Amino acid sequence: MNALVLSALLAVANMLGVGMIVPQVRKLGGANSSASGVSGAWVGVGIGLNGWWMAYAVETGLWGLLPVSFGAAVLYLVMAVRLFNHNRWTAVRSIAFGLVLLGLVPAPFLIFSGWTAAGLAIGASYGLQFVPAAVVAVRSADVSGISVTTWVMALIEAAIWWGYGVYSEDRALVVGGVGATAASLVILVRLLSSTWRSGLRVDQTPSATATAS
Repeated sequence: MNALVLSALLAVANMLGVGMIVPQVRKLGGANSSASGVSGAWVGVGIGLNGWWMAYAVETGLWGLLPVSFGAAVLYLVMAVRLFNHNRWTAVRSIAFGLVLLGLVPAPFLIFSGWTAAGLAIGASYGLQFVPAAVVAVRSADVSGISVTTWVMALIEAAIWWGYGVYSEDRALVVGGVGATAASLVILVRLLSSTWRSGLRVDQTPSATATAS
């Protein structure tokens, strides 16, 4: 792959990795905002996992991962605060659950097998990072709190890291890219389905001005 193209892809992936969280943060921060359909566990995983990506970037010299991981960790923390403002201690429990469930998964791999195994665990966890968000989106009757823009950007970012992982022969990035791409697609399909159903209900609503036959 041309070095210029590779650099451009890394730049885009970094911008998307941080930028994808911004629409969701903004959507949770409005005066009349809703957190319906937004997974606290996803936020918890995001906080923990981006900490691992920063450590992995330093250890392996994959410096292209460092800016996006740091920026994303900060924004996930902001989102955690906003979720707390909506759901209080329910949000805290959900965020803590995600942080422990997946955010700490790489630790035993690092302790017993070193960074090679830990990197694969981090990549697998990245692939699973969006699973809680996908599960909550699929199970929620109301998904009005979810930002479509966030998940379109997440899909593109995941695909780029997947491709970069293939090119750089980094299995952690390949595993993570595949899983994150799949989860993002599930969420987008759910949001499109919700939009279609809402439109269908509106179309089927009798006109207020219609006269009785």
